[in-house]
Amino acid sequence: MSDELFEHKAKTTLTREDAAKRLHALADAIARHNEVSYVRNDKTVRIDVPAEVELKIEFESGEGEGEIEVEISW
Repeated sequence: MSDELFEHKAKTTLTREDAAKRLHALADAIARHNEVSYVRNDKTVRIDVPAEVELKIEFESGEGEGEIEVEISW
């Protein structure tokens, strides 16, 4: 990836199963290809993922609401 900053945020409503499929696809891309690719405006951005990363997982639950937050950084 170039030194140019690329940031993408998206929020969508999915079924639990579809959300799991997206997480599986992301995990497979990292494990098999050592990168994550994203297409924006007909341009593909590839983010190389190093051999070692920091993984942070947070769980929150209460009063009918919940959240699982997964962060991978290096």
